[in-house]
Amino acid sequence: MDNETRSLPMVALRGLTIMPEMIVHFDVSRERSIAAIQQAMVEEQEIFLVAQKSIETENPGQDDVYETGTVASVKQLIKLSKKVVRVLVEGKNRAVLKKIEETDPYLRAEVEVLEEQEITIPDDLNAEAMMRGLKEIITEYAAKNGKISKESVAEILDITDLKRLVNEVAANIPLKYKDQQELLEELDFWSRYEKLSLKLVNEMQIMEIKEELQRKVKNKVDKHQKEYLLREQLKVIREELGEDTTFSDADEFEEACSKLDAPEEVKEKLHKEIGRFKNTIGSQAENGVIRTYIETILEIPWNKRAEDNTDINYAKEVLEADHYGLEQVKERILEFLAVRTLTQKGESPILCLVGPPGTGKTSIAKSLARSLKKPFVRISLGGVRDEAEIRGHRKTYVGAMPGRIANGIRTAGVKNPVLLLDEIDKVSTDYKGDTFSALLEVLDSEQNSKFRDHYLEVPLDLSEVTFITTANTLQTIPRPLLDRMEIIEITSYTENEKLHIAMEHLIPKQLEKHGITNEQLSFSKKAIWKIAHNYTKEAGVRQLEREIGNICRKAAKELLTTEKEKITVTDRNLHKFLGKEKYSYQMANAAPEVGIVRGLAWTSVGGDTLQIEVNVMPGKGEIMLTGQLGDVMKESARAGISYIRSVSKKYAIAEDFFEKHDIHVHIPEGAVPKDGPSAGITMATAMLSAVTGKKVRADLAMTGEITLRGRVLPIGGLKEKLLAAKNAGIQTVLIPKENTADVEELSSEITKGLEIIPDETMEEVLKKALTR
Repeated sequence: MDNETRSLPMVALRGLTIMPEMIVHFDVSRERSIAAIQQAMVEEQEIFLVAQKSIETENPGQDDVYETGTVASVKQLIKLSKKVVRVLVEGKNRAVLKKIEETDPYLRAEVEVLEEQEITIPDDLNAEAMMRGLKEIITEYAAKNGKISKESVAEILDITDLKRLVNEVAANIPLKYKDQQELLEELDFWSRYEKLSLKLVNEMQIMEIKEELQRKVKNKVDKHQKEYLLREQLKVIREELGEDTTFSDADEFEEACSKLDAPEEVKEKLHKEIGRFKNTIGSQAENGVIRTYIETILEIPWNKRAEDNTDINYAKEVLEADHYGLEQVKERILEFLAVRTLTQKGESPILCLVGPPGTGKTSIAKSLARSLKKPFVRISLGGVRDEAEIRGHRKTYVGAMPGRIANGIRTAGVKNPVLLLDEIDKVSTDYKGDTFSALLEVLDSEQNSKFRDHYLEVPLDLSEVTFITTANTLQTIPRPLLDRMEIIEITSYTENEKLHIAMEHLIPKQLEKHGITNEQLSFSKKAIWKIAHNYTKEAGVRQLEREIGNICRKAAKELLTTEKEKITVTDRNLHKFLGKEKYSYQMANAAPEVGIVRGLAWTSVGGDTLQIEVNVMPGKGEIMLTGQLGDVMKESARAGISYIRSVSKKYAIAEDFFEKHDIHVHIPEGAVPKDGPSAGITMATAMLSAVTGKKVRADLAMTGEITLRGRVLPIGGLKEKLLAAKNAGIQTVLIPKENTADVEELSSEITKGLEIIPDETMEEVLKKALTR
């Protein structure tokens, strides 16, 4: 049978699909839709209803609506207002839109009305099975949905014709309009039956999942409500008993946690601990432990930063104002600040300031913090032997607390302070753990972004901390830790530098400390020089400051007990304030002597000269070493005698000389231990002088190590050794050739008045040292 083509008024529906055999009412507000319905009433009361693809389209065309719609009979019109009409329609047949003939004043379409296909059911059992299956589905769906009336379900269940059953179910089940459109477009009955069944089953599964989620949410809400009510009741009870502080503290902690600027991991941990805090009302001990932990976490500046100062000129002014000299150190700090400014990164190298006591290592770190305009925290590591001092104690221990690093960050109040780790070379290790290994994580820029303190139990970011470490020596620092730090050596001060430091820093500081003005007490430059030269023996200026303080105290007493208004300290009256001179320097010998050579040594208080004496006596070839010599100096002496024996023919020494004579090497001040690889050539020269009887120049000093073949090896502490030679009145100094580059770095103040001669072999040393 051919399908009939008809011309009908058309209404485009938004969000609604009309199915055949479906009776439904809907509201119409668009002028063209109202006109189309009125025209349908004038004609045969039939209208073509088709769904829009998008409900947003205001004036739909043929491409804006679906191709398949429904021819419906208009049953009733109710005018609700001037612009709204309610229409009751009954779906009749499916129809396919061929074209829209008119668009004004209403839509008129040419449609092809589709006749329902005749279906053949194989046998009654098949039809009965399909009907029962669909009826069971619709019964279960109606029970879960709750929007289908019992009367409608009863009417559907009374239907005995399969085709009519499918159409009724499709028309009366509240599916989405797109799903109904899909069923409307399906012309094959068997496919329509399968799709309808599948959609109903899917809808039921969705409703089951929705019910499960709602049940879980409801249970959770009920649980929270129950906890809230119980907590409020408990709060009232404790208020009646006068014990409501726990809850008020917990509320304060909750409020502080909500305001805390910290990583999510930290906040989660904090919320968990606050929950435990609320539940430990009966246990005061546990409650106190948790309270302390929460307060510690809240005090840590997790994301709080101090702004970096990027003004290099300001930093230079601060360093110059705080310190005299130390040009290399200042230059390195300014370079570090310049790179930090250009990269705008918080990460920075770990600087290790190494030098003798009193040379200003700690004060340099303070000046760096001042130049950066950041908080400064000093952590003394001297004598620290427990790993927990660095990493913190676990909360299970009584009296547990964070480690010194985390505590320093908490004290600073920002996550990027300047942190000074003082005396890192004096850290020790015992059975409680390796402290140096704990410091490895702190000072490693690749690891310290997630430093884990045992007490905090959450990662602490140390990557933006500016670490400065100080040490007197590098000998006791393990190599892996040393590798993570950039070494800056701070050498001894010259007496001229000490003079300037005293005039610009120490004297004003001590005058203010003792309540004395410049008009009441003054120092001459010669007096300060004499204090540094004869009353102190140090690389730094700490003892010098003490002596100046000693003078200030005596001057304060004199100002108050006499009628003097001003006191002037000079080199002539200095002994009245400080007594007799404490130190004197062994000056160069007046004339060349046999077997006596002046050596140079480095000590913890600067440089010093060593006068090495050698005597040769009849004997059995023994070598005697006295004067508290260490192992290194003993080996140097033996290497020296071996070298002398190897060149004995050149110096006309008898072959049996060393078998018939004993050699005694002595360094005066026998009670003072002496060691180090710098006296080899000195002892060899003294021994050869004693053996050959040739005199050694009195105005000459030397330093360097010797090999068996007579090569001269380089030494350290050259600056201090040259200063010692200058103080002793030495004019010529022999040094290893490999130390020539070190001489070039020294200021003219140190090298002025000294003839510094580099030597590569022992032969060159002997030519210059021995007189003809």
